[in-house]
Amino acid sequence: MTIGAMIGDILRSLVKKPITERYPYVRKPAPERLRGKLHYDPEKCSGCMLCVKDCPAKAIELIVLDRANKRFVMRFNADRCTYCSQCVENCRFECLSMSNEEYELAALSRKPFEVYYGRDEDVQFLLDQAAQENPESADPCQPSASA
Repeated sequence: MTIGAMIGDILRSLVKKPITERYPYVRKPAPERLRGKLHYDPEKCSGCMLCVKDCPAKAIELIVLDRANKRFVMRFNADRCTYCSQCVENCRFECLSMSNEEYELAALSRKPFEVYYGRDEDVQFLLDQAAQENPESADPCQPSASA
């Protein structure tokens, strides 16, 4: 590149507006098919576990509390998820969906990435049961330290 061409580029860039966007202060609408945060509707779930079987990242676990009364708690590991939407596509009962509005999922610790979905009383029952079995860890899906 010659000096003349570089000076021409410099002068052109001095009069142009910057292309930089002022995110997060100015936000554009999210694309319609953006795959963001996973949402689970426990009322529609039948416990078929197709979402668990089809998840390539093993980010979904379905904990069965009572199959007859359709009491399930879904543990979703957002840090493992590749957001491929395979679980949403294969759910026959449309109890899973991905939000196109909630896509800013960054955090400083790992704790917010372990999400329990289900009825509030079922999730609380599961966490209380895990706390009684293993007092040092309230996570029902983690093996105990003595094992």
